[in-house]
Amino acid sequence: MNGNNPKVLVLGGGGFIGSNLCEGLLAAGHKVRVFEHPHVHSQCTPAVFNQIEWFEGDFTNPVEVDAALDGCDIVFHLISTTLPRNSNENPSYDIESNVVATIKMLESARRRGLHKVIFASSGGTVYGIPSQLPIPESHPTEPIVSYGITKLAIEKYLHLFYTLHGLDCCILRLANPYGQGQRVVASQGAVAVFLHKALRDETIEIWGDGSVTRDYVYISDVVLAMISAMEPTGPHRIFNVGSGTGLSLNELLEKIEQVLGRSVRRSYHPGRQFDVPVNILDIERAKQFLSWQPKTSIVDGLRKTLSSLKTNYRI
Repeated sequence: MNGNNPKVLVLGGGGFIGSNLCEGLLAAGHKVRVFEHPHVHSQCTPAVFNQIEWFEGDFTNPVEVDAALDGCDIVFHLISTTLPRNSNENPSYDIESNVVATIKMLESARRRGLHKVIFASSGGTVYGIPSQLPIPESHPTEPIVSYGITKLAIEKYLHLFYTLHGLDCCILRLANPYGQGQRVVASQGAVAVFLHKALRDETIEIWGDGSVTRDYVYISDVVLAMISAMEPTGPHRIFNVGSGTGLSLNELLEKIEQVLGRSVRRSYHPGRQFDVPVNILDIERAKQFLSWQPKTSIVDGLRKTLSSLKTNYRI
């Protein structure tokens, strides 16, 4: 690697998680390069963006991806071309644009002698309907959406490249990240969408009776886990990253009302087949081997997200 501060490539560095990660990496003294789709703009401040080496291209184009890998030591793979709610509509596209494109990226990374790939997997979808709570990394993986299947397939190929070629990897199975910079127009997470609608006094739509339970983790805590994953991780390469606790949608709305100091409008609709009823991650392995644990409570996280939304959307 390039000295004590390896050069880092963030695939998908213009998105919600990527922009926050870039800020964290720069603050930690790393040189940062981003590979992003031409139509995606960084959410970083101008002062931060000016420190980033920015590459634009198509993740499914191996030539463009290979050029972005040149001279880098560690890759954060945050790109996903689908969402859980739409991935089942075209599974073949999901495979081609995510799994196949990732395999080609790994082939380039191996040829170029990169040190490590850190992959943002999905703790919310790879396990499917849980048989125990909280869900440990050893839990069976039975995803019920194509999005989760492709995430799991990429995990397996990462392990294959590590076994065959020595390309080190770390897989972070993220719960439901939320926080500053989360886009509301892309329906990128319940927290941002709910808060945005509540601020505008719009009705919040709930699919089902509101009992669907998720593990919400604030973005700054996710970034700390990702940066920790750059270091050796002992005998493990797969880690859950969440809060370790669950909130139902109804409980989340109650927390939002607490932060806002008023009630919010809501309407209930029939549940969706791809929604796992409950998902809460066991984070003990990350605490032990990444020396990481979440620091931001849901109320503090909601307040910070609320402040960010007011600023970004001028509400």
